[in-house]
Amino acid sequence: MKKSDLELYTDYLLSTFGAATATGLSAMVDGDVSHDQITRFLSAQDYTSKDLWQQVKRTIRSVERDDGVLIFDDTIQEKAWTDESELMCWHFDHCSGRTVRGINLLNALYYCNGTSIPVAFELVKKPIQYSCLATKKLKRKSEKTKNEMMREMIQVCIDNALKFRFVLMDSWFSSEGNFEFITGKGRHFIAALKDNRLIALSEEDKKKKHFVRVDELDFPEQSAVRGWLKGYAKEVLVVRQVFKNKDDSTGILHLVCSDLTGNYDVITTTYKKRWQVEVFHKSLKSNANLAKSPTRTLRTQSNHVFMAIYATFKLECLSITSKLNPFALCRKLLINASRSAYAQLQLFRTAA
Repeated sequence: MKKSDLELYTDYLLSTFGAATATGLSAMVDGDVSHDQITRFLSAQDYTSKDLWQQVKRTIRSVERDDGVLIFDDTIQEKAWTDESELMCWHFDHCSGRTVRGINLLNALYYCNGTSIPVAFELVKKPIQYSCLATKKLKRKSEKTKNEMMREMIQVCIDNALKFRFVLMDSWFSSEGNFEFITGKGRHFIAALKDNRLIALSEEDKKKKHFVRVDELDFPEQSAVRGWLKGYAKEVLVVRQVFKNKDDSTGILHLVCSDLTGNYDVITTTYKKRWQVEVFHKSLKSNANLAKSPTRTLRTQSNHVFMAIYATFKLECLSITSKLNPFALCRKLLINASRSAYAQLQLFRTAA
């Protein structure tokens, strides 16, 4: 990896407000770097999660603490008109409730002391093609599930000696296998539960297989209930959080925590940090031009995703030093670009 090319390309992703192209980058630096050089850089090697760790490690070491949290979530960048491949294929988007074509990205975000840093990522690839008997259509599937990917990423973070206490995740990753893996590694989890998850409130109920749905439990106000989730051997804490949505409707969220020393306030306050991964994904798409690359091959598309993640990390670092959020920083860049373009337009008019 050429560090200079990496820094130039990622700076370009944060500076351009149209499609990110090799020719556009070359034009930005007045031809000092050719578009062929950028194309070779993007296609020379595969940039992976290991390369990301090498870039963020120094910053991580300066901010990490034992009470840090590791947040997992996936996001889909829709690319409806790009040719289909094992990377650019159909995925179910649980936010919109429909299947979309694009890139599915699983991220591990480290959050500590007000700082969000991506520490690992995996691209969901579906190389296996098969014919669906029900629909008679050709479909794709991955060689491993996102839950398996998440467990591998947690193991990598542990191997990298990353300091964290909790793993935070939404209900899509709240499987017994993930719970057992996390606690088996000496860490704790806080996860959202679907309303139909079953819980026993005593060991006697567990032995008798007397389970009830979490949404049917009678919770004391702002308190935690101890119990055993069906399929998971260890005792857990479950809380019910009631909140108001923007449209004034009432929302209910059930959370499960493996740390029995916790309470309602600790669990809900800690899980609130999971929102940082949503902010990260928004910044990745809005500020780092994740979708605006015309790359065509599997390697260059994958590498562009890596570059966008690293660019988002660089923006977060600038945000810390400037005390402006990443969106305000990009807004300033856009305003300055508009002023420059306006001034150039006036020069053209004067010359005419």
